[in-house]
Amino acid sequence: MQLSGLSQTAGDGASAPTRRRLPLPGPWGTVALVIGALAALPILAVVMAAPAGGFDAIAHLARTVLWRYAANTALLMLLAGGLAAIVGTGCAWLVAATRFPGRSLFAWALVLPLAVPPYIAAYVYADLLDFSGPMQTALRTYTGWAPGDYAIPDIRSLAGGAFVLGIVLYPYVYLLARTAFAAQSARQVLAARSLGARPWTVFRRIALPAARPAIAGGLALVLMEVLADFGVADYFAIPTFSTGIFRSWLAMGDRQAALKLAALMLLFVILLVAMEARARSGRSDSRDGHAGAHGEPFFRLSDTQQWLAAAACAVPLLLGFVVPAARLGWLAVGESGAGAISGTDLWSYVGNSALLGLVVAAACIMSAFVLVLAKSRARGPLMSGAVRFATLGYALPGALLAVGLLTPLGALDTGISRFARDELGYAGGLILSGTGIVLVYALSVRFLTVAFNTLDGGMSKIPPALDAAARSLGAAPGRVFAQIHGPLLAPSGAAATALVAIDTLRELPATLILRPFNFETLATRTYRLASDERLAEAAWPALILLAAGLLPVLLLTRARKR
Repeated sequence: MQLSGLSQTAGDGASAPTRRRLPLPGPWGTVALVIGALAALPILAVVMAAPAGGFDAIAHLARTVLWRYAANTALLMLLAGGLAAIVGTGCAWLVAATRFPGRSLFAWALVLPLAVPPYIAAYVYADLLDFSGPMQTALRTYTGWAPGDYAIPDIRSLAGGAFVLGIVLYPYVYLLARTAFAAQSARQVLAARSLGARPWTVFRRIALPAARPAIAGGLALVLMEVLADFGVADYFAIPTFSTGIFRSWLAMGDRQAALKLAALMLLFVILLVAMEARARSGRSDSRDGHAGAHGEPFFRLSDTQQWLAAAACAVPLLLGFVVPAARLGWLAVGESGAGAISGTDLWSYVGNSALLGLVVAAACIMSAFVLVLAKSRARGPLMSGAVRFATLGYALPGALLAVGLLTPLGALDTGISRFARDELGYAGGLILSGTGIVLVYALSVRFLTVAFNTLDGGMSKIPPALDAAARSLGAAPGRVFAQIHGPLLAPSGAAATALVAIDTLRELPATLILRPFNFETLATRTYRLASDERLAEAAWPALILLAAGLLPVLLLTRARKR
């Protein structure tokens, strides 16, 4: 522990009370503070812009669109979160506590819907269930019914959007709930069973309360994704905060309205971050006598119940992954889809996406390395706050990040361009605006959390004695990093690079708002083609995004097996 200097004595010889001083950050800590400040910039910009225009501007929003945006966003979160919680918790309990045909397959396959971007699932289900889609067409063909003889729920609605989001995001709840159920003590369950408790009573009164923090943590992640969603809400014409920000900024040119909506959206983010933090602090990692220790299930099912359990796990897998993947594959091999892959434009979109993903991944990895090293060397409230701000970006919706960055960076760009024009004779326009720098900045802030968590997990496995031994032999910090930390963190760095790059490929709202002119990625191209109802041409870009999304799922499954 580093102590402050000795206190000075008073005139009568009595010593003043010793006061501890916060240690000054070293080079790594200083850079980490800068990274934290840059990551906090969009939040500060949104908060500072909220009071602009006074109460009249807020009252105008309240009279026109505010309550509709807030109600739709809250209802979408409630319905999608409820569906994800029910499906994820139910499947997790069946897999962790029972045995049924295909259980080992479902244990990892139920994670696959995470590979499907929600907006792609929305395009697929709209195509399948529309009046001219294959399902209604087959229904009329084989039954002879007229259009008015049957009723199919409209998928392009708030309920339809909640279904799509819930069915592809439930694995967040499933993963954490399954781990919590598997870690629970078998002795408690067996004691309850010996007292005559039925399986539903055991689940409701013993298993569910113990797993509630983990379920709440997974639900918080689902709600963050729903709040950040733009593609599903836009395609299904659901007015939410994300679509409202996009519409106010780009369609109406009302910057103040977009910033105020972003500020109100930030309140939702703060609540969800607090919910996730509280859930994380309440989780228990105890594994004393859990079911997985001896391979025996908590409950034995009858033959009929086993097949019902298998069907219950198969339905969300089919709806969340198999149906979207199969439909996209069918469209891709059709005439329009086959023509799309032969064009050179598709490969330019792949190249743009790969380039953007690698640049953002490099920025995130370098920043995460600095944060991890600073965290391990400079402990204190200042450094903890910097790391917390730097890793808050994953909870921030892309639309909020975009509008939060455009205002301060626009002012900075104007100042730089004016200085270059006055002092250096620069004759062009704005220097930063219209380039990829702002887009890389925004995406780096958003996905820095992914890189940091991966590298921090790798750093926690490096014994501190290695650092101490190297420093005692006179090795400089740079040499310690190059010869110890770098090689040992290389696997974590490779995994973080892949995860960040793939998340960058799938990001839609921030890329749409901040991308340079005529710069198309796989996500933006898929969005534009689907918006024009050209889903067959969008099939190949969407399939590439879906295939890329399988990588983090496979890495996650491999890590869980370890």
